[in-house]
Amino acid sequence: MIGGYFDRYHHHWDDAGFAWFERLLDEDDVDVMAWALRTQAVPPEYDNVHMQKMQKLDYVRI
Repeated sequence: MIGGYFDRYHHHWDDAGFAWFERLLDEDDVDVMAWALRTQAVPPEYDNVHMQKMQKLDYVRI
């Protein structure tokens, strides 16, 4: 999931976007998945346009 998100969106990121993603990688995968699926509240430090794109799940192939 996280890799698919990166592959889909990283081409448009600036330094702040990459920094956000690097911080996100320090979080537990289960938490990141819960934020993306909207089953847990997103912490304020991750709640931005990047997380909104992650929550679209348009990068996941089913």
